[in-house]
Amino acid sequence: MDGIIRLSAGERKTALGHVHRGPDHRAARRANVLLLLADGHSVRFIAAALYCSPDLIAAVRRDYRRGGVAAALGTEPPPVRRVPWWWTRLLVWALEFTPGDFGFRRSRWSCGALAVALRETVGVRVGRETVRRVLRDLGFAWRRPRPVVGPVDPEHDQKMRALRALLAGLPAGEVAVFQDEVQLDLNPKVGSAWMLKGCQAEVVTPGDNVRRHLAVSVLAGTGNLVVSDPTARRNSEQFVAHLADLCRRLRRWKVVHVVCDNAAFHKSKAVRKWVAKRGGRVVLHYLPSRAPEENPVEKVFWRLHEAVTRNHRFESIEELVIAAVEWLEREGSTAPLAEDYCMAA
Repeated sequence: MDGIIRLSAGERKTALGHVHRGPDHRAARRANVLLLLADGHSVRFIAAALYCSPDLIAAVRRDYRRGGVAAALGTEPPPVRRVPWWWTRLLVWALEFTPGDFGFRRSRWSCGALAVALRETVGVRVGRETVRRVLRDLGFAWRRPRPVVGPVDPEHDQKMRALRALLAGLPAGEVAVFQDEVQLDLNPKVGSAWMLKGCQAEVVTPGDNVRRHLAVSVLAGTGNLVVSDPTARRNSEQFVAHLADLCRRLRRWKVVHVVCDNAAFHKSKAVRKWVAKRGGRVVLHYLPSRAPEENPVEKVFWRLHEAVTRNHRFESIEELVIAAVEWLEREGSTAPLAEDYCMAA
């Protein structure tokens, strides 16, 4: 009869494998239908036994005749899709060129701008929605880019070798610290949090933001922190006060080497004058320009923001500062940091 399905031993084994241990429940359901059809059961019986529709049974029979067991179970590989040649152009333009290269007064590509570029450059006439579908098929997504620091300091490697040599050869009476300032805002930093689907949690922000700055140093090799009193501004006065704190709290060492970034107030006339008066008690060293990742104290600040400042609910800047200082004193210490800088000395 025309409606009879006869499965070979291998085809039956494949279908039974999907029924017993197949990961795809859709394929397992179609395998049940196929096996019952091969056993000669009627459409009405199969529909009643499996609680499925006659349309599914007809589709399984039709797919088996067309492409065998794989087609009947829906596990056959998708057909090879031929894509238009201009998709390659679109991919290259979106990755390696800017709209300005094509005469557009735009800083980023839009679907409409790409459609115009295709029409004017290669003569392909498509709409912006077609471009949008093609970009998604090519694996593109509309999302925010990640900002990175640049350009790289040309003397980066030379400066880092000097710092590693300094840390590797510190005499017994000298100590090195990595210093930086962290900004605390009453307006909380917004970060991801668990929330119910369809319900977006709220982060209450004050009407007027208030800021405080903490100068922090981490001792190379121990991870111990030196935290100075908060100030309203980051300037030379704050930096000098922190250097004085270092001299007082690290008085067991004759020389304190302070490694900091290239902020203008770290190199100001007032700072140089104060350091000169100490007669070598404090020595300043500067990290490569635009290289915050080379300062280990930045890892402490990242953990501070994750633990304290993101989505915080403090009603005053004083409460936030107290919480930040307590966290730094209790949990801010990091693992020994000198080893990474001594490797290439």
